[in-house]
Amino acid sequence: MMDVPSANQSQTPCQPWAGQKDWSTASPPRHLFDPLPSFQHLNLRSPSDYTPCYNHLQMSSSSFQRDFTVFSPNNNNPHNSLLHVNNTDHSVQPVIPDVSATIPAASQGGNMNEDIRPCDTQWTSLHSPHNPYQAVAQHFQHPYTQQDSVNGPQSPHQNHLPIRPPLYENESLQCIPQPGFEGANARSSAVFTHNHASPTSPIEQQPQWTLPAHSGENINQFVPTAAAQVKSFTPQSLNSESRYGLDPELLPSAVKVMTEDKAEWEGKVFTSEPFSSLPPLATTSCIVEDRGNASPFAIRSTSYCVPCEGQAALLSCLPLGALITPLVKQSAEEKPLPLCKETECVVGCGGCGASMCPAMGWQDCGQRFYCPFCGKLSEVPWQHYQPTNGVNGVRVDKEKRPELSTGSYEILNSQKGEAAALLLAIDVSVSALRGGHLEFVTQQIQMLLNSMNREDGDALDVRVGLMTYDSRIHLYDLTPELSRPHMLVITETEDLQLPVREGLLVPLKDCISSIDSVLQLVPQFNTEGTDSGGVPMELPVKAGLAVLQGLGCPGKLLIFHTTSLIETGHTSSGFFGTNKPKSIFQPSEQAVSVVKECVHQGCGVHLFVLSHQDVGGAWPGDIPYLTGGALHTYSHLQGELDRERFSTDLKRTVETHTGYKAELRIFVSKDLRVSGCYGLFVPGSNPGRVTLATLDTWTTLAVELAHTRALDETRGVAIQVVLSYTLQTGDRRTRVHTLTLRCSHQLQDTFRHYQAQTLLTFYCKKMYCAVQERPLQELREELQTEVTEALASYRKHCCSASVSAGQLVLPQYLRALPVYINSLRKSEVLLPGLRSSIHQRLQQRCQVLRMDTCSTATHFYPLLLPLPLSTDGSNPPKPEEALRCSAASLEPRGLYLVHTPLTLLLWVGTQVPACTLVELFNTSCFSSLPSGETKLPVLENHLSISIRSLINTLNSGASCTRKLWVVKQGDSCEEALQRHLVEDKSPNGGASYADFLYHLHVNSVRLLQ
Repeated sequence: MMDVPSANQSQTPCQPWAGQKDWSTASPPRHLFDPLPSFQHLNLRSPSDYTPCYNHLQMSSSSFQRDFTVFSPNNNNPHNSLLHVNNTDHSVQPVIPDVSATIPAASQGGNMNEDIRPCDTQWTSLHSPHNPYQAVAQHFQHPYTQQDSVNGPQSPHQNHLPIRPPLYENESLQCIPQPGFEGANARSSAVFTHNHASPTSPIEQQPQWTLPAHSGENINQFVPTAAAQVKSFTPQSLNSESRYGLDPELLPSAVKVMTEDKAEWEGKVFTSEPFSSLPPLATTSCIVEDRGNASPFAIRSTSYCVPCEGQAALLSCLPLGALITPLVKQSAEEKPLPLCKETECVVGCGGCGASMCPAMGWQDCGQRFYCPFCGKLSEVPWQHYQPTNGVNGVRVDKEKRPELSTGSYEILNSQKGEAAALLLAIDVSVSALRGGHLEFVTQQIQMLLNSMNREDGDALDVRVGLMTYDSRIHLYDLTPELSRPHMLVITETEDLQLPVREGLLVPLKDCISSIDSVLQLVPQFNTEGTDSGGVPMELPVKAGLAVLQGLGCPGKLLIFHTTSLIETGHTSSGFFGTNKPKSIFQPSEQAVSVVKECVHQGCGVHLFVLSHQDVGGAWPGDIPYLTGGALHTYSHLQGELDRERFSTDLKRTVETHTGYKAELRIFVSKDLRVSGCYGLFVPGSNPGRVTLATLDTWTTLAVELAHTRALDETRGVAIQVVLSYTLQTGDRRTRVHTLTLRCSHQLQDTFRHYQAQTLLTFYCKKMYCAVQERPLQELREELQTEVTEALASYRKHCCSASVSAGQLVLPQYLRALPVYINSLRKSEVLLPGLRSSIHQRLQQRCQVLRMDTCSTATHFYPLLLPLPLSTDGSNPPKPEEALRCSAASLEPRGLYLVHTPLTLLLWVGTQVPACTLVELFNTSCFSSLPSGETKLPVLENHLSISIRSLINTLNSGASCTRKLWVVKQGDSCEEALQRHLVEDKSPNGGASYADFLYHLHVNSVRLLQ
């Protein structure tokens, strides 16, 4: 696409007509130059002149208020500007006129090495004179011109052009002629006035921006007004600049979208009812009241209005599916999930096995119910029979039964399983004993177990086991009756056979003294001898799994590993210059086999690698992540920060609420089917049934749906997720989430009910799973193609016929989609950089795959928070003050905090006052300020207290322990910050947001020509 390939990435030769890498070269254009309409043919008219366009798909008869967004492009006159004046509040905002949308020709110069290509797409139409539901596919050969490279030479007259904000109904453009100025510095301006909207206006005019033309093109001159001087534009960094003359600051803003949603919903109550409207964004903290529909934090649909026909779903070019977080943690203000006993709960469908929910339809005075998931009628057992009232057939006991009135509830199964165990495995090889950190590790384990032993409740009954290993396995019999623990040494590790003894796992309250005695002796083991050269990755996992299997219980296996890991069995390997880059992400067959055993037993593996090497050796993360665990890496635990992070990780791992031996079943309306499921698990033959060793409150899966036949608009759509899992205590529970959505024959309604953050999370999980089987460039092209086709479809079927070719049209709630998709495309997983190691990319992929929607959105568009240079303590910094993720947002006199789920960066400008440095870092000299991983000193002043409090607040909501990196302006480690400025060109060659949006628009318009 639009990205510069790194040195370790294969490059595909471009055809002479394809000026950018990553644009498909399969078909040459029909015309070398096929420009969009020129400035003379574009018209900025009042929205009252606009007439809606209709096609064979019936448009919605409802109002188009806040439905779509139009951005009109601009030319590349360096001083051209317009103003938008709102008569209501007299606010002045920069805007631009419509101009030519011709793409610069290749003759203007530029290299051919960029990763940007035109989409070679396939257009799907619903038009058929005989059957309106039959899709007709038409292949288009797109007329693309040669294009400059993203970083290629630019015209000296090409500057940033401001983009006009939203135009609303009955706005008019007042143009006052004035004699033109001489030369290229001629200025132009116009004034937009806002009148009251007409209630009968069929369509609302939306924000627009216009694509730049060739430099030097003559344009009409307008009179500059006094208001035109209010806004001035400061020079931006080179990475922030658009080679097409677009001002990135005035493109659709993800920050603004989140801010608007927070202003509407932050801290308020969202009532989740059947067929409810769009929920608040996942990044907005709100209270959800369950009145028959599951919380959007448990199930979030990609669209809250499903197209009735499968062909309409294809025509939208956007995925139909849902994001599922089964064990989502509820906020303190929300009511806890209702808990029903299995014997008292109304039995669900006998045909498909779906659980009882409000989506079931009652018939025959309550004697039968209709199941929307299979379409069958089921009899109600006499024990659970209650009559119905009214024409809608509502049971009289509906409000008394959670399974009839709430979208989410839990069932306590009558059959109880084995309680989960905690098994600790410590590497005592020669290299581990000589490393000098085992004493610290054993001390931290002792402190954690002793703190659990002092607690009341279930922690005392947790069964704990301990083993050590090198090339052999050392088990410890912790039976309380023994005077001291007995060590059992197993030398035959090929075919592991362990003695089944109850003393291998003992309740914590009965074995705490025995474990303490063993842990004290571990650092004193004999260090004589030679290192064996490494330990197979699967050895400690198989040993721990055998202990759990012998006693028939699930549990967490914590492995503290030091020596180098070696990989056994067949494994795929390769680099991105080979024909099969996908193999890097594929786990070995041996690892998959071990994972399947762990899933069957309910064993979650958490691996603590104490001497991590980022290059060379096998990556040990597949088994931990595929079993619901995690991989934690440290540098020999020598520094204070590393040790502090280890302690936090250890405590978080043990205390995290976890479900064991989980089985997830997904039911959808009978006219839909589950076509795919994406997440961190070993896929099976049925995408609607997923088995997991363990899962926690963050674990999120993506489910893709497809039509089997046309949906009934009167019945809507139902999605049910049934999670069966075991608690730490051994109690078996079934958690049921049900979401009901409305459906429509109108494509407009489907587009109006998509949300950008949801689509980003869905695409992320789908693409990050697909990297195991498909080339990365193909996935990046697919992302661009799908978004381009979606914009073209929306433009063709859902907006006014008079929208010019130079205007970008976006659905209201998808304004942030282009910046999200571009950030996903150029992520380290899909577009490796020169300094990104394979181990880092493998771990980042797994970490992001398990994230929920909120964390995913923040990962791909971080919060850039400006920090105060001084404070009196009354106005602490707030996350709502976030800025756009661009270098243009950073000022040399400022302090900024970059917050992502995996990283915290504190950027310090060169001109920050010395008094601020003293209050925050206890140093007055910028040059002496340490950079890299650090910990803010504890200083007793308002600024230090407020910023440390903000960091602690952000860390409390993170799913993992994060390092705090201090990045000084101009320092060599500033590249770590540049990766998170996602609106700019990224260090790995990823295109800027402005350039990506430009090409999305050009390609979507040409699809319709």
